[in-house]
Amino acid sequence: MPSPLFADRSAPQPPERGVVDALITQTRRLRGDMDAVRRDAPLDLGDDAQVRWQRALCDLAVSQLDELGAHLGQLKDGLPPLPSAELPEQRAGGGQPALLSRVGSAEWNLLTDEVSWSDELYEIFGRTRADGPLPLDELPSMLLPDDQCLLTAMVTDCLVDGKPIDGEFRILRHGDGAVRTLHMMGEPVLDDEGCTASMWAVLRDVSTLRRTQRAVRDNQDSLQHARRLAQAERTVAVQLQEAVLPAWCGAAPPLPVTDTLDLAAHYLPCASGELVGGDWYDAMELPDGKRMLTVGGLTGHGVTATSSVAMLLGALRGLALAGVRPGALMGHLNQLLDSSSAHPSPGSAVCCQYDPATRLLTWAQAGHPAPLLFRDGRGTALTPPRGVLLGAASTAAYEQAQTTLRAGDLLLLHTDGLSRRSATDDECRGRLLSLAPRFAGAHSARECVRLVLEEFGGREREEDACVLAARIGG
Repeated sequence: MPSPLFADRSAPQPPERGVVDALITQTRRLRGDMDAVRRDAPLDLGDDAQVRWQRALCDLAVSQLDELGAHLGQLKDGLPPLPSAELPEQRAGGGQPALLSRVGSAEWNLLTDEVSWSDELYEIFGRTRADGPLPLDELPSMLLPDDQCLLTAMVTDCLVDGKPIDGEFRILRHGDGAVRTLHMMGEPVLDDEGCTASMWAVLRDVSTLRRTQRAVRDNQDSLQHARRLAQAERTVAVQLQEAVLPAWCGAAPPLPVTDTLDLAAHYLPCASGELVGGDWYDAMELPDGKRMLTVGGLTGHGVTATSSVAMLLGALRGLALAGVRPGALMGHLNQLLDSSSAHPSPGSAVCCQYDPATRLLTWAQAGHPAPLLFRDGRGTALTPPRGVLLGAASTAAYEQAQTTLRAGDLLLLHTDGLSRRSATDDECRGRLLSLAPRFAGAHSARECVRLVLEEFGGREREEDACVLAARIGG
């Protein structure tokens, strides 16, 4: 039935049929696009709060597009036919889509006590025409007790003060007892003397819409909670990493002033800046006058990775100070990582001992990129001794290799996260070796590290990385 208007209000003109057809077409196209988005979404939501939130948003958008399409269809078809004896049979044969029954209208005549409900409103309340429509004073009896006062106040304000009705309440549907959420909009109809003669209202069943909106809110709350937890974990991981890694990043390490080994190192976070990984570097003087150099990394991110790095780096420093050679030292780290967890995160490392008196470098590796040696403007990778990833096999043995360095040589240690534009280590190694002419013109290890950062400091890196440069003095 058409909505009655105030006496001083002109009736709006109906939209042109072509405009409504265009809107229906656009709505159907959007609905098809949303179906495609939902098909591409993962079926297994798991524990990913963001995926669940995105799925709930898709469901909400689909629900609203369905309702918009149904309303536009009603607008195109015009006023529904008057009730007839054939209407129930038409519904039994399929009739209009279920969405069209979500909106009904009503009018309560205050002068004659006549009540008029549309067929859709009967369906919303679960009543039949034999049951008859509900008068205004009996309408609150269908509501949940907590909402009855709200409806009474809205109706009173409408009839007494002429305020329009715009609110929601919940009903217990007649027959099946289902709880439905209705949105009611209405206005008083004035007679010629300006007194309230009747009240009309449009009631819309918004149960599905509100349910999907609650799902969106709940999943958004879960997502925000997960993000807060991730941020808190990242803060702890960063603090732990800062406590573990040497404090001389970008500066000279605490080695003797007369030392002929010029060192510099740098930690490069991943491009996103959100993942704190398990890469490390270190250099220290040993009691016998030798120098220990190391870089490495564990798989994984966050507190688990950084706490494991703290354990391994502490053990590495202690073993090196106790005089354990690089090969045996790697074996101890492997056993430590294997025994520390039922499912240890594998890692790689390289450990070097340099003797300034003889310029002899002794080193071992565990599944790690070999050190790069730059001499006379050319670079090459040292031949690695045998050694598997840390944590891969509890009884693994690690061999050692030795090479004699010369004055002016540059030794470059790095982890494998420097570059992720290619899945191969050869690409990263090739880019580093191509810097040989520029390294030859550098005046310090710090300048060499700066050249590496210029080459690899872009945004393509998906993992964190470390680089350590050691120049051999005369």
